[in-house]
Amino acid sequence: MDNIPDWVMYFIMFWAFVMLGFMAIGGYFMFRKFLKVLPMRDGKSKLDWQNYWVERSRGMWPEDSKSFLDQLVSPVPGAFRDIAKHSIAAKIAQVAVESGSTEVLRNHCIEGYIRATPKRDYRSLISFLDKQGIDYSPYKHLLNK
Repeated sequence: MDNIPDWVMYFIMFWAFVMLGFMAIGGYFMFRKFLKVLPMRDGKSKLDWQNYWVERSRGMWPEDSKSFLDQLVSPVPGAFRDIAKHSIAAKIAQVAVESGSTEVLRNHCIEGYIRATPKRDYRSLISFLDKQGIDYSPYKHLLNK
C-alpha cells in the first residue's frame, strides 16, 4: 500500500462512488417496476390493467390517433418512449372504452394523456400542449386536481 500513489487511491475511490451511484439509480428504477407488478386489491397489477386496456382497444385506433399519440410522446426521451407510449395508450384506451366510443378520437387522446401524466409533470405538459397548439381547455379541471 505504501508504494501506490495517492492519485490512484483517489481515482479508485471516485469510481467506487460513481458505481455506487449508478447501482442506486438502477435499483430505484427496478424497485418502481417491481411495484407496478405487484397485484392490487382486485388481483391484477398495474401492468396487467395497462395490457388489458391496450388489447381491448387494439382495433379502435385510426391512423390519425396513432400519429397524434406519437406526437404526444415525442418529448419523452427515446430510451423511455416505448414504455411511456404504452402506459399513455392504455389510459387513452380506458377513457375511450369507458366513454362508449367505437374508436379512439383526438379528445380521448388529450384526456388520456393528461390523466396518464403525473402531477409533478403538469407544468411541462401544459407547456408542450401550448407549444403544439393543442386545445386542452375542456380538460383544465383535470389539471387542478
